[in-house]
Amino acid sequence: MDRLQAMEVFVRVVDTGAFTRAAEVLHMPKATVTTLVQNLESHLGAKLLNRTTRRVNVTPDGAAYYERCTRILAEVEETESALGRTKSSPRGRLRIDVPVTFGRRVLVPALPDFFQRYPDIRLEVGCSDRPVDLIEEGVDCVVRGGVQPDSTLVARRVGTVDFVSCATPEYLERHGVPAHPHDLVRHRCINYFSSKTGRIMAWDFTKDGERIDLQLDGSVALNDGEAYLEAGLAGLGIVQAATFMVKDTLASGKLKRVLSDWQIEPLPVWIMYPQNRHLSAKVRVFVEWIADLFSAGMAQQTKPEPAHAQPRKHLAA
Repeated sequence: MDRLQAMEVFVRVVDTGAFTRAAEVLHMPKATVTTLVQNLESHLGAKLLNRTTRRVNVTPDGAAYYERCTRILAEVEETESALGRTKSSPRGRLRIDVPVTFGRRVLVPALPDFFQRYPDIRLEVGCSDRPVDLIEEGVDCVVRGGVQPDSTLVARRVGTVDFVSCATPEYLERHGVPAHPHDLVRHRCINYFSSKTGRIMAWDFTKDGERIDLQLDGSVALNDGEAYLEAGLAGLGIVQAATFMVKDTLASGKLKRVLSDWQIEPLPVWIMYPQNRHLSAKVRVFVEWIADLFSAGMAQQTKPEPAHAQPRKHLAA
């Protein structure tokens, strides 16, 4: 029996709470996962897990063994990362989850640079705007925007995203150009709502110390960043969209910026991972690469966020 492999399988079963889910995360047959844990219990002469039809629960002996296994596996990985080729080229599977629009427009186009630096990492990228259970779903880290959503996770702020208000030239010709945020109440404004809470996001503006927050009635509200942009391009109204999403359409003239003398609250972007999970070399280099991505301006506009800001947007917006 490969004892380290058995330890890794046992830890994953405890993390996910199920043999089936652990097998999916580890890309192993369920029968192999079950056999490895059974062999480990036989080798130790102790029952580590209580199996039920719905979930696997750890025994007191299993809980103590789990804590030791996580430390041992972390030390092994750290040792391997510090020696030989792995030091300069981390390897293995890395599963991440990022917001849909960020994944399509920022992350994926930049991946050639990542793989040039780290050719031995196998990246599995989930693109979603829903809350992700990192342990249950076997995800190593996530990128999210807004107020840090989960205090149980380690969170590193890696940058910010700026927003602009804009509309098509045809829309502005028909309805006029707003000169002040309060003029928006007489315009068609396209709203964005949270996929998690269903709440319509407020529009915010700041100028010379004055802050204005507006809840605007609109004929349409969306919860997908790409659909939100398409609604603006279709001339349905004014949008407040991430700069990285609209920079090309602004440059081409398909959209025109409005209220450009008013600042919109930037969105902080975080990369997060579980507190009880050792920060492996794979996760560490990905975190640093994402931070570099923002520092280099690839996500467009990374200036500091005001200390008093209370972000309400989502990265998908």
